[in-house]
Parts: sequence; C-alpha cells; structure tokens
Amino acid sequence: MSRTFNLADLFEIVAAAVPDRLAIIYGTRTLSFAALDQRATRLANAMLASGVKRGDRVGIQLHNSPEYLESFFACCKIGAAPVNVNYRYVAEELDFLLRSLEVNALIHGSEFSSTVASVAAALPGLVLRLEVGPSTEESRAGSYEAALAESSDQLPVQARSDDDLYIICTGGTTGAPKGVIWPHKSIFMAAMGGGGTYFGRGPIERPEELSALVQQGPALRYFAAAPLMHAAAMWASLISLFAGHSVVLNDQQNFDAEHVWDLVSQQRVDILSIVGDAMALPLIQALERHAQRWDLLPLRIVGNGGAVFSLQLQQRLKALLPHIAINNGMGSSESGHIGAGNKPAEGDGFMHLPPRPDLAIVGDHGALLRVPGEEGILARSGYTPIGYYGDPVKSAETFVRIEGRLWALTGDRARLADDGGFIVLGRGSQCINTGGEKVFPEEVEEVARHYAAVHDVLVVGLPDERWGQRVCAVVAVEAGQRFELDEFQRICRQHLSAYKVPKQIVLAEKIERSPAGKADYRWARRHALEADA
Repeated sequence: MSRTFNLADLFEIVAAAVPDRLAIIYGTRTLSFAALDQRATRLANAMLASGVKRGDRVGIQLHNSPEYLESFFACCKIGAAPVNVNYRYVAEELDFLLRSLEVNALIHGSEFSSTVASVAAALPGLVLRLEVGPSTEESRAGSYEAALAESSDQLPVQARSDDDLYIICTGGTTGAPKGVIWPHKSIFMAAMGGGGTYFGRGPIERPEELSALVQQGPALRYFAAAPLMHAAAMWASLISLFAGHSVVLNDQQNFDAEHVWDLVSQQRVDILSIVGDAMALPLIQALERHAQRWDLLPLRIVGNGGAVFSLQLQQRLKALLPHIAINNGMGSSESGHIGAGNKPAEGDGFMHLPPRPDLAIVGDHGALLRVPGEEGILARSGYTPIGYYGDPVKSAETFVRIEGRLWALTGDRARLADDGGFIVLGRGSQCINTGGEKVFPEEVEEVARHYAAVHDVLVVGLPDERWGQRVCAVVAVEAGQRFELDEFQRICRQHLSAYKVPKQIVLAEKIERSPAGKADYRWARRHALEADA
C-alpha cells in the first residue's frame, strides 16, 4: 500500500520500524509503538462501527494520557479530523465550541461527564460519545475501554491523503476560540519539521524515509510539561514520536514543579519542553530550593514555546544546569512552528529570526514590506492552513493572497531588520497605543520580572483621557517579598523608555493563565478595570 503524509501513515511507518521501543511512559503505564498503534486501530474500528465517517470532526477532551494520543491517531487512521477540546470549558463554552465545529464524536474524561452530558443531548450530528475513566451514571456515554475490547485490531483498507484534515482550536484567551484547518502534510512540514528535526536534516521527501531514520537515530526521551490539548505540546510530542522517541506524559493533572523534576530524573528525560516564564520560574525555584535532590545530567535540552522565556530566567536556569541547551521557538495555531531565534542584541523586540523565503512582513495596507525598519504583521507562506472552520470572514482576514501567494498572518507585530531578517515585537492584538507610541506587553513583562518581588505579571492597556491608553501592570507578588513601587519603577526605567514604564500597578493574588501557561489578557484587563473602578 502506498504511504501518504497522513499522520497515521507516518506513525505506522515508525511503529513498524521500532515496534518494541517504548512510545509512551505515563506513571507506571507504558505502551510500545506497536501497542499504541494497535489500540489506535481498535478505536478507529469502534468509531467506524458507530458511524464516524471520513471528514467528520472528533473532539478530544482529555487530560494528558495515552488515550489522548490513541484517540488522535485513531481519527487520522480513518480520515476523521481530530479536534482538541479545552477541558476547562464550562457548559456554555463547550456547547459553543462543539456546535461551531459541528463535532460528530466526542472522547472525554469521566471527570468532565457532568458538563458534557448537559450539552450533548442537544447537539445535532453527534453519533458517538466515549468516556475514559470510571463510568459515571449521568454521562450516558460508552466506555472507551469496552469499545476497544469489542473491536478488531485489523483495520479495513482506508483511503488516506496528504490533504486529510486536523483541526486545532485556538485557546480563546483573547476572543472566541476558532478551529484552524490544517491538511496533514502541511502541518507535518510547518509544525513538525517534516521529520528532519532530530536528524540534523531537512524535511523528508517520501514518507518511507522515516523508517531508516528512526532505526538509525538515538532512542531519546521527551517530556512535554504542558497539556496536549495545546498545540505546542502536541506538536512537540508528535515530532518526538515521528523520530522514534519515547514520550513521557505527566501523570498529574496540575503543574507541580517538583513532580516535573521527579519525572525528568526518574525517567532520564533528554528533552523537556515548557511554556514561558509561568513554568520556568517555579521549575527554577524548585531547583534552587533542592539543589542536590535530582540527577539531571541526562537532560540535554530545555525547549520553550508559546510564551516568552525571560533572559534573566534563562540565565538562572543555565547557572543551575550549565550542561543544557535552551531553545526558544515561536509559532501559532495559524502558522505552525516558525522557528527559533535569539533576543535582538540592541533595541526592542523579543526575538530575531533570520531571513527566510517563507516569511515576510505584511504592512497595514496589505502589501509585503521590503525596506528595513518597516513594521507590520509577520506572515508565513508555503505550508499553511486552509482557513477557519465555518468562518469565511475570519479566514479571509487571516489567510490572504498577496503577489500570487497565500500568506498566513501570525498576529505578531514585527519589524524588517537590516539583515533581511525579522525582529518580532509582540502580539499585535495586545499592542498598547499610549500617546501615539506602541508598547508591546511582552517586552514590559520581561523587564518587570527583573524585580525579585514580581512572581508573575501581565501588562495591559487601560483607557486614559490624556494618552488614549496607559500601561498597566497586573502583578502577583512573590511569597515572602514586599512590593515597593519606587523600586519597581526604577528597575523598569533602567531598561525601558519612559512611555513604556507602567503608569499603574494592580496587585493580584494570582495571575490567571491557561493550563499551558499562556497569558489570559482578557482576565488581566477585567481585573485591572475592576480595581480602577
């Protein structure tokens, strides 16, 4: 059978090449590549038997677990589109998401059964609901394990294609979530390195090339600290699986820094990925408290994506673990993984990306910018999504055709550098306009963390009669520290122009973030406005 860039085809190639190698480590549970493939096949057969068809949308509402990856690959095997569902959603949010994406099947944890049951009965087109975990009386869902036990591990021949679909729901921290539609080959190339990431080479040209690569490559162990329901953690886990690595999954539902280091040490993890300062700081503090507790010599790489990892925190981590490499990457649901870069040597911005033919800056009037110093929205062409599900208006705003090529607008403001590269400034949707000057929250937040009393911080713009918007920092104070406004502003003035220094400080017991550590600016703005009232 001819193989395609369908993600199930790619995984099956790897599973056939290294069947006995561990694919998943989850607490005391382990699954080999062969076992993971077999369980995914059984689930795929259960979905077919229940009426799930090629092109249908299948929601996955699970904490990190083997079942998450089983469900994902089962969908890919039959050409159904897997959809990540945020497990924090209340009934109203869940109902909106499932309806807007016209979800046909839902695989969810039993801990979410009450919420799911309150909306599922009224959903049109829902043909299957499977529950992972102890059965609950109110769920009226089928048992996940029973469905697997009753199904064959031989899948009827399925038509597969490079253009089968994978839908990624945006986080919804800055607006209503949207489903980004990715063809399989496009996501494999744009977000997963095309199979070449860990082999020191470019993308593969034929799916079959993976077989020799994974057999010759080292059997590394990778650990994503963030939930798989977020694209960055899922993509990084898939990159490792397609490289024949073992993926360690957190067997605790909440982020606990000491438990993360326990797992890294016990499982001899080679690669750890985190999401910004919200994860980095507690991990660093745990190491500082218990310097000799863990054997972390096998750890080679700490990768970061999805949020800013402040330079001063990187330096603190390197002081504790001088043997590791730190990789900072950026990307989005609409652009895939754009790549890694360093903080600009001079001036503002938080990342410098080298020149690349698939990247450009689109100006505010919709043209590609070519003069160094010009500023607009960073865009990517080549392997891109095809739009937002069921939203042609938003699709036309984000995926635009310029000079005969389709460009995906990332939402990140960027400036064209003198070397033809790109200085990434921050999320355009969060940019603060104060007296005509632009202030990007990420830059101010990174500087604010120089002050030891700042445990966490988000920066937002509040209405201001004189300046249009004023810069406001919402700060959670480090335990045992006292926040001194004069000292905070002194530190900020050392690193920032005067107009960027927060004019207002609002204290909060805790900064609200997603489970992956992504900033919730809607919450921060609301909290600041309430304090200002």
